[in-house]
Amino acid sequence: MTKNRIISGVLGVMAGLLVTVIFFADFNQSDNTANADNKSNAQKVYVAPGEHDDYYLMASGGHSGQLFVYGLPSMRLIRQVPVFSPDPATGYGFDDKTKEMLNGYKWGDFHHPSISETDGEYDGRALFATDVGNNRAAYVDLETFHTTDILEIPNIAGPHCAAFVTPDSEYLFLPTRFSVPLGDEFTGLDEYSEKYKGVMSAVKPDFENNTLEVAYQVILPPWAYDLSDAGKGASDGWGFLSTYNTEEATTTLEINASKNDRDYIVMFDWEQISEEVEAGNYEELNGTKMFDPIEHPGSVYLVPAPKSPHGVDVTPDGAHFIANGKLSPTTTMFSVEKAFEAIKNEDFQGEAQGFPVLTYESVVDKEVEVGLGPLHTQFDDKGNAYTTLFIDSQVVKWNLESGKVVDKEEVSYSPGHLAAVEGDTANPGGNWLVSLNKIAKDQYLSVGPSHPESMDLIDISGETMEVVGSAPSQPEPHYAQIINADKIKTTEVFEKDEGRENAVWNKEDAHIERDGDDVHVYGIAMRSQFVFDANSESPDAVTVKEGDTVHFHITNIDRDQDITHGMGINGYNENFEIQPGETKTLTVEADESGTFPIYCTNFCSALHQEMTGYLLVEPE
Repeated sequence: MTKNRIISGVLGVMAGLLVTVIFFADFNQSDNTANADNKSNAQKVYVAPGEHDDYYLMASGGHSGQLFVYGLPSMRLIRQVPVFSPDPATGYGFDDKTKEMLNGYKWGDFHHPSISETDGEYDGRALFATDVGNNRAAYVDLETFHTTDILEIPNIAGPHCAAFVTPDSEYLFLPTRFSVPLGDEFTGLDEYSEKYKGVMSAVKPDFENNTLEVAYQVILPPWAYDLSDAGKGASDGWGFLSTYNTEEATTTLEINASKNDRDYIVMFDWEQISEEVEAGNYEELNGTKMFDPIEHPGSVYLVPAPKSPHGVDVTPDGAHFIANGKLSPTTTMFSVEKAFEAIKNEDFQGEAQGFPVLTYESVVDKEVEVGLGPLHTQFDDKGNAYTTLFIDSQVVKWNLESGKVVDKEEVSYSPGHLAAVEGDTANPGGNWLVSLNKIAKDQYLSVGPSHPESMDLIDISGETMEVVGSAPSQPEPHYAQIINADKIKTTEVFEKDEGRENAVWNKEDAHIERDGDDVHVYGIAMRSQFVFDANSESPDAVTVKEGDTVHFHITNIDRDQDITHGMGINGYNENFEIQPGETKTLTVEADESGTFPIYCTNFCSALHQEMTGYLLVEPE
């Protein structure tokens, strides 16, 4: 081998080594950069043990019927609050009060939570829920995070849209997804356009008693009503509903409800309607005041919108409302001022089902090409809007004034709704946004063919968006709202009320009363003992006869925070939970003789295992 060849070979090897060094240096540099980014993101969402999150994320639980409460930014699941479905863990639907509220329903389809407002901002008093499956609304007291009332609403079918509240919580409005004949009478589908109606319910909250009542209902055309929003600021006193199936199809809606180029946003003057009802302009149906805007015109108008709009969202100042058509690549921004002017000038392009249709060109402000499958929009404090793109699996950020797209961020996958910090109020925040995704696919450890859904936490504090966290959710959250934590003032221990019905506050006062076949047990739970009858040799036992009805009135007399007691009856299919200072009643039918152990189902002390008793049922 010549000297030149040897030198050439050595140089080749050295060059190869140099390339390898550069490659791995580059790789390590990229790896270090990625690790640094991940560390930075982890720091953004980290909430140390013992510290609290800055926000509550209130997410609907879909067909679980329950409310899921997360902390933000940690994305930690804090609590599942039972609302529309029984919950064995807490005994919700087992004790007398909640059993009566549920009224035999075994499930609910909770779609859209709505937090009460004052001056267009969340006030932290209550959260309202709608049940698509069984036509119900619920009141959740945010002082205790307990459901205090469930209202069954007549004349409707599927209150799917958000139970949006007016700026001072005068009403929450519930338009329905399904149109049905009024009066619950059988009517064939061949009479759909003539006899079927959509109905919107105005439900009034009672904040003193934590209850709901139907104030009145409004007859609307036989269309499907989706998301909705209340006006504020410039549009205060008005409400906005999105619609689809204005074709009035009854079968194969995937095809037959997508024929028209446009559907509608329904604008309604709820202040005027309320005055009309107050003046007696209504008919009564199933005990409810029913207002027909066709008979009393001037309160309901239609605005042409992109085909199959899923969402309608009012800007923080109330000057515009935004419609997102699922089958359009654009989101459309309408001017409230222009709409009022068109109404004043009777600038209509026709009518539908007797309602005037405002001329599209007269009310539109701008069309923004955002991407494929726009669904729902939220806002920040810098004049930007954020819209989910279901088909593109993205969230798009766009500027309200210019109509220009500013940024797009990938999410995993197929987002439906999204929630920004107070992002649907008059005063939104500007730091966090959560994308509520319909599909998770490979995001988490596999648990078989049934995947969880996912929620992506997005940092929106800078010029560009960045996904900084992700959490599984089960089942699908259809909507969520994010409230500043300092707006919610909770009660940790129920007040001691000496006059409370069925309560006893000292174990010496625990006793049992018999009234025929009814046996009333006035007992207490305390660490670590049940006392049902202080005068008995076995104070933690209840002896009854087969055929008796037994009413357990139990008060948790512990006054320390987080000392919850449960009471389960072994072999009897009964369990309920009693918070510190709370009194609950559980009624059981002693229809089978035998010996049934009673035990505390919530860990309460070192002697929790010893907190037991007996239900003794003597043969008839």
